[in-house]
Amino acid sequence: MTVCVSARPRTVGRAVCVLLLAATVTGCQEPPGAADSPAPSRPSGPGSAFLAVDECSSRGRESFTEVPCGSERAAARVIARYDGKVKEGPACPARTDFVLHVSESRPAVDEDGDGEVPQGYACMRNLEAPHPGDPGRGGGPRTVVGDCVYGAGRGEVRETACDGSGERAPEYQVSSAVRERAECPAATQLYVTLDGARPVGCAVRM
Repeated sequence: MTVCVSARPRTVGRAVCVLLLAATVTGCQEPPGAADSPAPSRPSGPGSAFLAVDECSSRGRESFTEVPCGSERAAARVIARYDGKVKEGPACPARTDFVLHVSESRPAVDEDGDGEVPQGYACMRNLEAPHPGDPGRGGGPRTVVGDCVYGAGRGEVRETACDGSGERAPEYQVSSAVRERAECPAATQLYVTLDGARPVGCAVRM
């Protein structure tokens, strides 16, 4: 099935927004205590749900199509799938390369015959490199241990490639993740808010 890329939910058809989330985190502020044990909210397997866990999609400039993972067109695999809004739901796994936002719609034909596809999001992993969600690669929806950041002003930092290949040079690298700031090593120069059970990133200047 093919869906259109859209910035707003539609009332007809299936709309998918590509949230190529450049990690923006807050430095030197109290971190949230988000859980880091994502579990798929939908059954997997062809036809059971649109872009269910372990299903694959092609990648186009204006549309994403659900295709068999063995297809030559397959570009990315769903590694987690959740209902609801990204900001209100569980965090995607750390190895997520990008996120697809599925808008609520009421198509004529849908997976389970109830006439609607709930709003949700799919955490995607490219089938082949590059993998921007990997530590130090400068992308993905989450900042993890091994990632590098630079100061973006107003107490915020943004992720960038550790090898200097990004638009901005790296200034700090997240060396460890802990539950509280007091657990960071003495060499820590910046605290970065992360997702998960260890929400404090201990960063050192590069």
